[in-house]
Amino acid sequence: MKKESIVVLGAGLVGSLMATYLARRQYQVQMFEKRPDIRSSENDSGRSINLALSHRGLKALNQVGLLSEISKICLPMRGRMMHDVKGALTFQPYGKEGQFINSVSRNHLNTILMNAAETSGVRMHFQEECLAAEPDHSITHLAGPQGTHQVRSDYILGADGAYSGLREALRKTDRFDFSQYYLPHGYKELTITPSAGKFALDPEALHIWPREQYMLIALPNLDKSFTCTLFLPFEGACSFENLVTEKQVSDLFEQSFGDVVEFMPDLLNEFFEHPTSSMVTIRCAPWIKGKACLVGDASHAIVPFYGQGMNAGFEDCRLLDAALDEYQDDFLKAFGAFQKKRIPDANAIAELALQNFIEMRDLVADEEFLLRKKIERRLNKLYPDQWVPLYSRVTFSDERYSNAQRLGKVQRSIMDKVMREPNIHSDWETMDLSGIIGDLKKQADLT
Repeated sequence: MKKESIVVLGAGLVGSLMATYLARRQYQVQMFEKRPDIRSSENDSGRSINLALSHRGLKALNQVGLLSEISKICLPMRGRMMHDVKGALTFQPYGKEGQFINSVSRNHLNTILMNAAETSGVRMHFQEECLAAEPDHSITHLAGPQGTHQVRSDYILGADGAYSGLREALRKTDRFDFSQYYLPHGYKELTITPSAGKFALDPEALHIWPREQYMLIALPNLDKSFTCTLFLPFEGACSFENLVTEKQVSDLFEQSFGDVVEFMPDLLNEFFEHPTSSMVTIRCAPWIKGKACLVGDASHAIVPFYGQGMNAGFEDCRLLDAALDEYQDDFLKAFGAFQKKRIPDANAIAELALQNFIEMRDLVADEEFLLRKKIERRLNKLYPDQWVPLYSRVTFSDERYSNAQRLGKVQRSIMDKVMREPNIHSDWETMDLSGIIGDLKKQADLT
């Protein structure tokens, strides 16, 4: 073992993977988690959205040899299936033929990652909450079953989520920038049960019921159920605030999601028993103070509407590991290089996730939007190397988020112009698209 000792705060998805990366480098790693060990406690039902695992996350998992095991708990989703108020379906592929994202259970995935960390030699401690930290001296103050105590190490990695104890300690230091923005919408987790022992809906799609100011989504599970999530404003005419009786809930679902109500026999119990959770975007800088560094949601929590929160966190682990390679295990140089490269990308995916909420909620059933996507798919098919959709850049590659965002803005500007063409609705299949590619190259070179 190398002499360096490292404390990793948080045994969630990113903390467990980060600890595994570090243990594989032969460091002495201890991981502290404020919750009980989920492997020996009841399922935390109703508190988390199912996860969409895609290229960036898979690449990081593959580097630590976990891809094969995790693939066994994944269900491929090849596109969005939109449900209108009358129950009519429209399918939008996510990418090219053969491309898909994966529905995966948070708890199943977290269990595999915890086991991998433990197998790699990480010492794990549960019900240990970070109360404070001294980043310059790499001292962590904790409260656990035996009372308060402190742990000295060479470095501290904070992967303790959106409400990070380490970040709170850094926030009290000089020249630390911090902002948080809560969506006016919350979410509640529900269940679509199997029908006659089979999936009630197409299991190879992420299902969306877009209803402008609110929406429902559903992701498949291995037991042939779907994790179904209702997104509603906290306050207003149609909101969680005003859904207080069983009749009000039943009326909303019958009117807005009538094609799926029959598959939700426990709807009312789940609605009133499961918590209503909030969604926050967190930005901060710097991610490093002294010998401490933040990763994952602790440094860049985002809303879930691009399916990139977990994937971005896993990519953090891979990129920090790469920086340690580049700087020959000089942690302070690696921390600095990691932060310099990653903060612009974290800011970019945060903005993209907020924008995608509007797309999923308001636009995926809009005729103009659907036509725009058809034209973009045709451009991608004819010019696959030049016109790569923003979604594909984000989801099916490890291109920097900031670059994907930059090129996405260029493409959106060009498509705005295309959609203003006379007779676009009737002529789009026969129009000459070569000029669009020329515009793309010219504008991309200028930005």
